Amino acid sequence: MEKKASTLTEQFAALSHPQRLAVFRLLVRRCPDALPAGEIAEVLGHKASTLSVYLAALTRVGLISQTRRGTSLLYALDTKAAQGLVSDLFLDCCRGRPDLCPPIFHPLSDRSQTMRDRSYNVLFICTGNSARSIFAEAILRDVAGDRFNAHSAGTRPGSELNPMALEILAAKGIPTGDLRAKNVDEFQGPEAPTFDFVFTVCDRAANEECPAWQGQPISAHWGLPDPVKATGSAAERSLAFQQTYAMMRHRIIAFAALPLDALDRVSLQNRVDDIGREKETA
Repeated sequence: MEKKASTLTEQFAALSHPQRLAVFRLLVRRCPDALPAGEIAEVLGHKASTLSVYLAALTRVGLISQTRRGTSLLYALDTKAAQGLVSDLFLDCCRGRPDLCPPIFHPLSDRSQTMRDRSYNVLFICTGNSARSIFAEAILRDVAGDRFNAHSAGTRPGSELNPMALEILAAKGIPTGDLRAKNVDEFQGPEAPTFDFVFTVCDRAANEECPAWQGQPISAHWGLPDPVKATGSAAERSLAFQQTYAMMRHRIIAFAALPLDALDRVSLQNRVDDIGREKETA
């Protein structure tokens, strides 16, 4: 017990610093990705020397892990340590009191309707909501629209969808008439759907702080390259869109095939995280 209390104290001390907490929160949002120190510094606006101190402190208390890829050091959330931090706080320090502990996370099937009678609400988020999140919305409607209500939004959406993205969808026989760019704020009001799943599909959107979603949805990061940034000839740019479409379709098909009624929340979270780790195209 003394060792556990000591570890918990050290972890809370590490998170008591606002900038160290910001690093931890970023790695939670980007989980399961492992990020190079340079990218973390760029996102949070830190000098490399300052960030290295923050990363060392969080690594020392076990809240994040460090791995090496070539000459780069990569940092990721240690999910087991984070889970232990929360459980130690509420189950040990607070003795599991129901008036102090947060609400229990219910299985997705524990809603007003049974699995067979309801559809799942899914939101895909990127920055511009012009290509990647639009692909995800359209593909999920196409492959499993009877089981999922698919939506997409952007943190800084433009007024129009990317024409090449629409061309790709049309060529695949996927309807595009009701697709439009939407701001994520549309889905955060009292009249918004209660989401079962929220996925970020670009790193920039995942890097941003967003309010917690009501209804305790399963969330994951499925970052993909931005085809809008592709350069070169029309054929080369079209290939970038085709590749992003293929990767997204591969992930959507894997997601739609999950046995949602047979998985508890932790298992389901692990499965959607695994889908986000997959880099292969279909």
